[in-house]
Amino acid sequence: MTKFKIVTPAGASFTVAGGGYEYEMEALEGLGAEIVECPATEEGFIAAARDADAVYAKGMKFTRRMIEALERCRVIALGTVGVDYVDVAAATEKGIPVTNCPDTFIEEVADHAMMLLLAAHRRALEQDRMVREGRWGEGRPQLLQIPRLMGQTLGFIGFGRVARATARRAAPFGLRMLAFDPYVEELLMTPYGVQPASLSELLTHSDFVSMHLPDTPQTKGFLQEKHFRQMKKNAIFVNTGRGPTVVESALIRALQEGWIAGAGLDVFEVEPTRPDNPLHRMTNVILSPHNASASARFDPARKRRVGQELALVLTGRWPMSCVNPTVLQRSGLRRWQPYSMERGPNS
Repeated sequence: MTKFKIVTPAGASFTVAGGGYEYEMEALEGLGAEIVECPATEEGFIAAARDADAVYAKGMKFTRRMIEALERCRVIALGTVGVDYVDVAAATEKGIPVTNCPDTFIEEVADHAMMLLLAAHRRALEQDRMVREGRWGEGRPQLLQIPRLMGQTLGFIGFGRVARATARRAAPFGLRMLAFDPYVEELLMTPYGVQPASLSELLTHSDFVSMHLPDTPQTKGFLQEKHFRQMKKNAIFVNTGRGPTVVESALIRALQEGWIAGAGLDVFEVEPTRPDNPLHRMTNVILSPHNASASARFDPARKRRVGQELALVLTGRWPMSCVNPTVLQRSGLRRWQPYSMERGPNS
C-alpha cells in the first residue's frame, strides 16, 4: 500500500544512460513511498502532482503555477546544487522546503576549476594544436611570454564550498589568494591562506579571477563591462559557477579587445551555447559543456541524497540541506541530527 506519493517528471537531466530509481529508493525503502512519473509539461505535472506528498524536481522548469497547484506537498527535492529551475519564492510562500545537493560534487568542481585555470594559463589547447599541425617551433616562444604561476594572485568571487576546495588545490602552486564575499567572515578565509578583499581590489590585483556565485536574482549579470575593464591585461577569467552571473557580451568584448588574456569557462549565459557564439572561435579560451560536477559517482551520490532528503521530511524531520530554511521554523518538522558516538542515532 502506497503511503507517500512522490511525483517527478518523466525523463532526467544531467544523468547517465539508464533509468530507474534504485538509488533514491534505498533511503525510502520501508516507508511505503512510491515515485510516480508524470509528463514533463506544466499541465501534465499539475494534473499528476496535486495530491503529491513530495516532488522530485528534475528535467524542467518548476513554475509558480505548478507549485501553487500542490495541495499536500511536504518537500521539493533537487538532485543538483543549483536551484534556479525552481521558483523557490513560490515554494516558500506555500511553506514547502526546497532541498538541493550543495556538498555532493564539491571536489569534482574544484578539480575542474583548477584544470581550467592551469590549462588556460599554460595555453594547453594552443600548444596541442601546434604539435598536431606541425608547428612545433612555435610552442616554446609562446610560453616564454607567460609568467610563471608561482607568486601570482588568484581571486575568488564568492567563497563557498567550491572556492574553498579550489583554494586548497591552489595553495601548493604558490599562488597568493584573495576572496570577495561579504557573507563570509575573515576567520573562515584565513585557514585557507586567503585574504578578504573588496571586489575592486580583487579585480585590480588578481592574475586569475575565479567566479563562484550562484544564479539568483541578486547575482544575475553581476560581472559587467566595468569589472572586466578593471582586470589586468594578463588576467585569466575562470567560471565554474553559473553563466548568467556574467554579462557574456562584456566578457566576449574583454577577450576580443585584449582587456584580459584568456578564459576557462564551464558555464554560459545561454546553454547549450549557440553555434555562432564568438567564444567558440577564440584560441585563448577553453570551454567545457557545464560538466564540472561530473564523475563516476555523480548519479549514485546525487540520487541517494535526494532519497535521503525525501525520507527525512516524509518522516517528520528536517532535511540536511534547505535553500529556504525559514519554512522549517514553522513546519513542525523535528530538527535532524546525524548519528554520532556521543549523541547516538537520531530517534
